[in-house]
Amino acid sequence: MSDFAPPMHTGWNDTLKAKAARIRLIALDVDGIMSDGRLYFSAAGDELKAFNILDGLGLKQLMKAGITVAVITGRRSPLTEKRITDLGIPHLMQGREDKKVALQELVAGMDIAPDQIAYMGDDLPDLPALTFAGLGISVPNGYWLVRQQADYCTQAPGGHGAVREACDLILWAQNRLDATLAPYLGKPS
Repeated sequence: MSDFAPPMHTGWNDTLKAKAARIRLIALDVDGIMSDGRLYFSAAGDELKAFNILDGLGLKQLMKAGITVAVITGRRSPLTEKRITDLGIPHLMQGREDKKVALQELVAGMDIAPDQIAYMGDDLPDLPALTFAGLGISVPNGYWLVRQQADYCTQAPGGHGAVREACDLILWAQNRLDATLAPYLGKPS
């Protein structure tokens, strides 16, 4: 039994927990998932994005627990590349409109089955990858059809801790959340 359980875990049913328990890789979209989906441009044409620090630590905790993290995005952005590099995420696929194909290419040499993949997306280009993966996750600010097809829709909106919520779900389902949180409470992990 876990000492720590996120407040939303009361809505995490046995089917969702079983799916999350099998995850060995999570692939994420960027705009609308890691960011709030808005794009900001300066007068000089520079692009700006905001990433949530909670999400970053959650992804680092997943990687430390042995879960592979990948980012698949339809856009190309130096800001995304910087964020992914800063987090130490090993797999970044930019400019990929067919995200299911990109996801299949990514796992082809990894010996990871579809039911061991979580995919998190918010819009129609994400839908084929989301339904291919064993665990499809969306956000409340995502497109209605994507939310409807997802196995789980986070309580937090994209860009506001939704990725961290998905990370906590996976760690909790795999009985790794306690060990992840213990050092922050001064307890041995």
